[in-house]
Amino acid sequence: MWSITEAEWQALWVSLSVAGVSLMLSMPLALLTGWALARWQFWGKTALDILVHLPLVMPPVALGYLLLLALGPRGPLGEPLEEWFGITVAFSWTGAVIVAAVSGFPLAVRAIRISAENVEERLLQAARTLGKSAFGAFLTVALPLMVPGIVAGGVLAFARALGEFGATITFAASIPGETRTLPLALHTFLQTPGGEDAALRVLILSITVAVAALVTSEYLVRRSTRV
Repeated sequence: MWSITEAEWQALWVSLSVAGVSLMLSMPLALLTGWALARWQFWGKTALDILVHLPLVMPPVALGYLLLLALGPRGPLGEPLEEWFGITVAFSWTGAVIVAAVSGFPLAVRAIRISAENVEERLLQAARTLGKSAFGAFLTVALPLMVPGIVAGGVLAFARALGEFGATITFAASIPGETRTLPLALHTFLQTPGGEDAALRVLILSITVAVAALVTSEYLVRRSTRV
């Protein structure tokens, strides 16, 4: 009962790789977006805010279907990608990464935005008077102060990617070894006669990964606040 099968290890690896790559791809843009929403004034800011947070309130299946309409084989973006570059996004590992990135992006932006709003303007102005450019003041003053929020946003996005189900199964399907993440594997085993033991093992793996992410987050936040 407690022996983890190859299919379960595959689901774990797919989950970690999809969540990890989606995090690396989305965090730079999340940092820029969070800072812009917190500190900049520009035309269309409200529209951007709504667009960023839309995946957070949409039903996951609806989000997956929207991605399928846009990036599917006949979509306005998916069809040129396939015809011109031979890139198939839907029903692939790449599609699962896109779903994970889109799903976790609002949570990362939200945490980063809050941390950016808490950076005192007088500190940035002091850095400017000492000869720092606006970008230099951001790197040397704002960014270190925002580290706890950035870490928290990254962990939230990573956890959201690990737990994503509805959008993933709609846009990327449940392909063993490619797009079948832990939630999809758990659903598959629950629908399979005699799959209760496998479902229990996947559940334990999911909880273990989630706890490890939380412990790592707490360690990184505490270390960043001591620096």
